[in-house]
Amino acid sequence: MTDAVRDILLAFMRVHVLHHAVHERVFGVGMMKELARHGYKLGPGTLYPLLHRLEADGLLRSEVEVVAGKQRRYYTATPKGAKALERIRPQLAELVGEAGRHGHGRQS
Repeated sequence: MTDAVRDILLAFMRVHVLHHAVHERVFGVGMMKELARHGYKLGPGTLYPLLHRLEADGLLRSEVEVVAGKQRRYYTATPKGAKALERIRPQLAELVGEAGRHGHGRQS
């Protein structure tokens, strides 16, 4: 996979994580499973830096809870994160619409 394709997929993953974190608390392993369900192949070495970056950017906040005797870090979207998601929704919808109309062919 080229660096450019990887960067694009990482951006899609960030949006996906943000979407879920707006609606519910998310955690690493659960988010990896959710992303895998949508065809993303990533491990902890990709996901956790992505979560940490979203948190450092102020889009997510985290809290640690003990679950079955182990610490689990849960992430939720901040108001800034929710606002960012709302801001990109129109462009995302437009992209999905265009991709659906044009399929794999070139646009004239």
